[in-house]
Amino acid sequence: MDALVSTDWLAANRNTPAVVILDASKHLPDAGRNALGDFEDAHIPGARFLDMPNLHDASAPVTNTMPSPAQISERMSVLGINSSDTIILYDDSAIKSASRAWFILKESGFHNVAILDGGLAKWRAENRPLESGSVNQAPTAALSLREPGKVRSKEDMLANITSKAAQVVDARDAGRFGGIEAEGGHIPSSRNLWFGALFQLDGTYKPVDEIKALFAGAGIDTSKPVITTCNSGMTAAVLLFALHLIGRGDTALYDGSWSEWGADPETPKSIGQHAGEDA
Repeated sequence: MDALVSTDWLAANRNTPAVVILDASKHLPDAGRNALGDFEDAHIPGARFLDMPNLHDASAPVTNTMPSPAQISERMSVLGINSSDTIILYDDSAIKSASRAWFILKESGFHNVAILDGGLAKWRAENRPLESGSVNQAPTAALSLREPGKVRSKEDMLANITSKAAQVVDARDAGRFGGIEAEGGHIPSSRNLWFGALFQLDGTYKPVDEIKALFAGAGIDTSKPVITTCNSGMTAAVLLFALHLIGRGDTALYDGSWSEWGADPETPKSIGQHAGEDA
């Protein structure tokens, strides 16, 4: 199926058997929002709460890292999801957290996964139905899920600085990427494409040709391998999803991102808006 579905498509198909709608909202701490509380206040009818704020490896030294296959299996079982289901993800988040959920599920081996274009905001703007309250499902059997193949570590990124096997593109805003803001900077030789540039005013993704032009304008040759990064692995998934939309699959995500890289005094760091401007 298409990786991106419209609100019209979801309205026509949301009651189809084996179509599962998941609220994948997650917010930055300074947003002052509670994803579960928001879900219980209003969600797309039939949606289930994925609980993205807690879907990470709590034992990892870096926050918000990829959950283990066992964690994902347990969560999907509790939500009553089978591996053959068609999963539609949406969010109501400034950081477009449905993309991170898409990455997690696709890397775990789920095949029929898509994102609702425009998310809950577009659904609301079109005066489509909402419901409130909690949702409980009969659990399904535990799933056998695979280890992710497109996750890169700090060691991988250090090696890539020398090998230049993959281009690195950073999803943060120009101020943090360039080091203008406190604790900013970037991995040497990386390029910058702010994730927000990929969206239209209504929150839907820009057309494919415009997405291609944005990557090209950032100095990225999308015919070659790309690793995406950001602050904590969230908006890096937006870039990775956009690359998927334009048909590029030789991609990976640096899960520790700047939270890990910037905190390590031993890692090399650059400032400025262009690759190669060293600190």
